[in-house]
Amino acid sequence: MTTLGPIPPTNTDAGSGPNGEDPRNVAVLNGSGGLDVTGDIAGRTRPDEPAPAEHAENAIELKEVEGLSLGRIVLRRFLRHKAAMISVVVFVLVLVLAFSSVGLDIGPLQIPGWWIWQYTDIPQPVNGGVPTLSLLPPRLGIHPFGQDTIGKDMFAQVMRGTQVSLMIVFVVGIVSTVLGTVIGAVAGFFGGLVDSILMRITDLFIIVPLLLFAAIVAHTFSSAGPVALALTLGALSWTSLARLVRGEVLSLREREFVEAARVAGASNSRIIFRHILPNTIGVITVSATLTMSVTILLETSLSFLGLGVHAPDVSLGQLIEAYQTAFTTRPWLFWWPGLFIIIIALSINFIGDGLRDAFDPRQKRGLNRRARAAKNDSRPSPAAIEAEQA
Repeated sequence: MTTLGPIPPTNTDAGSGPNGEDPRNVAVLNGSGGLDVTGDIAGRTRPDEPAPAEHAENAIELKEVEGLSLGRIVLRRFLRHKAAMISVVVFVLVLVLAFSSVGLDIGPLQIPGWWIWQYTDIPQPVNGGVPTLSLLPPRLGIHPFGQDTIGKDMFAQVMRGTQVSLMIVFVVGIVSTVLGTVIGAVAGFFGGLVDSILMRITDLFIIVPLLLFAAIVAHTFSSAGPVALALTLGALSWTSLARLVRGEVLSLREREFVEAARVAGASNSRIIFRHILPNTIGVITVSATLTMSVTILLETSLSFLGLGVHAPDVSLGQLIEAYQTAFTTRPWLFWWPGLFIIIIALSINFIGDGLRDAFDPRQKRGLNRRARAAKNDSRPSPAAIEAEQA
């Protein structure tokens, strides 16, 4: 019999192990989780088998979500996103404070609040208009945010401005989400000529300067108040969501469950709204929150330019525009509206981040402390690896 390859030296045991491998290499590799003589790498017996650490992590993740519906899984991941939960609490506190303090004043709907002043009241100046808010009792005082140059209570104005800004944010979020979802779903599902027409219309809206067009419409229909501004911004802010939904629908319309629904006799509208769109809820939700966070900044820009909300009504951006000349003499007139704009924008952004992570199945944020501890315990410590190698 002819021996292929070089003959191992007689003074070593190289090649005397199984499969011609040096026994010392076999011991080291098997002990450190490297190349096994019966597998490929990391002690795996099959090429498609995950590594031990990855296998343990996947097992922990599967055990965490075992028996739960998709909604429960998303909710659990969202509740464990600390930044998102803190933002939800802060955002709810801002909502409660704004709508309970000065009440509601929307047309025939008049609900009084617990604060003693309204945003239209002009009481006598107190303490030179300086804020009475302090860390020592009484903490709020009669004008916690101060007064403007004519005596209006800034707390009442900021709360009313927060109401109007949030109303615009919610209306824009609803209108843009509905338009973007429907247009994107129809374009992606039918394709062909329908897709081409709807996407060219989308391109037309994209090239229109949003700020300029919203300013023109808001100035033309200024008598309609914040509602016209909100509807205008919502009718112009759906393009990005439409493209995202179209891409998702294009990939989903060829799936087996869509073919099964079509064979079962389901109509096109039922397939779109009952079978396809529920699988794009993650993209829709995240895009809606991002649109809302951009909206409050856009409304602030329009109001700052004098093209948004007009007096006697107020918004956070309109307050900054009205008191921009008082920045050096009465800076608190700038502080409070700007602070609430930052709080609202950051809260919505962090909530959107939490929803994105919750809907993304690749995220491992859902692992709780016990699962993470078990995951870490499954990994060999550096000292153990060094001892085995020694």
